[in-house]
Amino acid sequence: MAVLYLRNVSDDLMRRLRLLASREQMSVSAAALRELEEATRWVDIPELFEALPDMRVPTAEILAVLDEGRSAR
Repeated sequence: MAVLYLRNVSDDLMRRLRLLASREQMSVSAAALRELEEATRWVDIPELFEALPDMRVPTAEILAVLDEGRSAR
């Protein structure tokens, strides 16, 4: 597992991280890691979509099926 050291963390950011960690009863490091994980969760999405096969389903057909499903409710 890698180690990340952060420099030049503003006093205000550190205050907010400490507050968040305190509220969640966790360390500042754990709170910061959780927030970084959440902030970067979707960064790989474009590559994942590009790897999907093109099913050549017209957008109008997809929308029609969605509308049909909604009207059935």
